[in-house]
Amino acid sequence: MSKILLINPNKWGRGITHIWIASHSGILKKNNHRVKLFDCSFFLQWSNFENEYNTDNRQYKPSNYNKVINYNEKNIYQELNNLVSDFQPDIIFWSALSSHIHGEGEYVNIENGYNLIKNIDNFKGILVTGGLQATASPQKVLEQMNKINYLIMGESEIILNQLANRIEQKKPINDLNGICYFEKNHFIKNERQEIISDLDQISPYDYSIFPDENFLRPYNGDLVNAVDFELSRGCIYSCAYCVETVIQDYYGFNEKSKNGAIKNAKSYLRNKSAKTAYEEISKLYYNHKITLFRCQDTNFLTIDRKMLNELAILIEKSNLKIKLYIETRPEGINDKSIELLKRLKVDGVGMGVELSSEEFREDELNRFASQSKTIEAFRLLKEANIKRTSYNVIGFPGQNEESIKSTIEFNKLLNPDNITVAFYSPYQGTDVQKKGSGLGLFNDKQLNVDGQLRSTTKDTKISIEILEYYKKNFNNLVRSNIV
Repeated sequence: MSKILLINPNKWGRGITHIWIASHSGILKKNNHRVKLFDCSFFLQWSNFENEYNTDNRQYKPSNYNKVINYNEKNIYQELNNLVSDFQPDIIFWSALSSHIHGEGEYVNIENGYNLIKNIDNFKGILVTGGLQATASPQKVLEQMNKINYLIMGESEIILNQLANRIEQKKPINDLNGICYFEKNHFIKNERQEIISDLDQISPYDYSIFPDENFLRPYNGDLVNAVDFELSRGCIYSCAYCVETVIQDYYGFNEKSKNGAIKNAKSYLRNKSAKTAYEEISKLYYNHKITLFRCQDTNFLTIDRKMLNELAILIEKSNLKIKLYIETRPEGINDKSIELLKRLKVDGVGMGVELSSEEFREDELNRFASQSKTIEAFRLLKEANIKRTSYNVIGFPGQNEESIKSTIEFNKLLNPDNITVAFYSPYQGTDVQKKGSGLGLFNDKQLNVDGQLRSTTKDTKISIEILEYYKKNFNNLVRSNIV
């Protein structure tokens, strides 16, 4: 039995149940390893209070969330040191991939976690981490965060469990597939591991590891018990700004068709069985009183339709008083898919608008979703009484202020129930990041990226001050008659 300390380095000051924590804890405990979680979500000195920031700019509806949360005023570094001293873990692990991808700060987990653990006292185990940056730029990560012993590229549940087994058995680690490390100042990158083709293999996910406060969420002005959840992994599309392309490239799915999709997509898309998904949902409902499932699947309506229909039958036969929030693309919204969403108790749908210009989306972002299909999707969902959220991005390389104004006008036409706007984030390994870096708009290895809280652009044509103005006022401008 090995001892593994997982760290949730969440800096947003609100509850997040990172999917990778639940999946890794589940497989480790199933193999009789001891697992503990150090959760940073509610440490006062650590938090950026994203909920307040995005309530002020009307991205979220007002709630009394921050009034009911008890924030921890203790020193976060000392508290982590105390836990490490008491638990004496063999491994500390703090960042990984899941269908969350970059959402809710998953992209920067590796940086935030490292800033916590780099000064830990009296730790005799090994520091292991993974995630998107580890997959895109492993050598750079190890050079910048030189106290890390091993990086796991790609999906890491099975590899971390194998690593824990090796420690328990006192066997060598360095030959494991999927890992990289430095040995005598020489960078070693092992062969990649197999993609996890059957998500049931790493189920059930362990949500019992999270503190109860992490389940409480603001949702459309109410407070509900919720979890971040995944039914599937993978996306058939290869949008040039999206970190999904980093994972696709790692596993060799880098051939693309003219419509922006990857070839051999069926081998890349994977999902849990309906039985496994229902059992996890049911357990969360009864054991943790979860009523909202925030499905982080990259494109919900590309999940195997047979599986979704089987899950719908199980949910319909149950007494579960639940609702789902999902993300998908406009192309998948039609009368038939809406009927399925209703059967699955989908309450809200988020869809990427990104920006209004079809030409920019296609030429610069490799994203093919027409305005007409987007308008029709929002109309159909409204008629079905399903809440609609538009996702918008400002500050793409090459985007100007007129483009942002045009996107505001397009949102007026869509009239979503909720509107979110994010700063463009230069995610390592994506085509748009490489272009932006080449133009000098971002550092080659841009740290401290957070699309909800800050822009890191050096663009002189559209300054950070302009972007911050539109981030703050985007919703007000959409809801008014002024641009």
